[in-house]
Amino acid sequence: MGKIKVEEIKKIKMEKLVVTRYVSLVEYLKEIGLIDNSTKVITRAEIKDVEGKHVLGVLPYWLSCHTGKYTEVQIRVPSERKGKELSLEEIQFYSLEPKTYIIKETGFDD
Repeated sequence: MGKIKVEEIKKIKMEKLVVTRYVSLVEYLKEIGLIDNSTKVITRAEIKDVEGKHVLGVLPYWLSCHTGKYTEVQIRVPSERKGKELSLEEIQFYSLEPKTYIIKETGFDD
């Protein structure tokens, strides 16, 4: 399977959706210009929620392969802060640069 050219990906306009439980991540994504106030935000996602959309957040592979595009926003949270609400400053500090992917499921022998 060949790679899709970056220029082609940039031309594709699709609805954006953020999947996160961190309110401060939503603010961070607005701050860096990846989303605006009209972007829908949910805390848990199913296939029907993400299908064909540009999804931002952290998703498992089995779910991200149903998105149109997937922007992973990794947050390297220290163990003592896991499960706790993070401030905007903590999100800014612990987040890695967002990376956008197109992920497709293939057969095992493909």
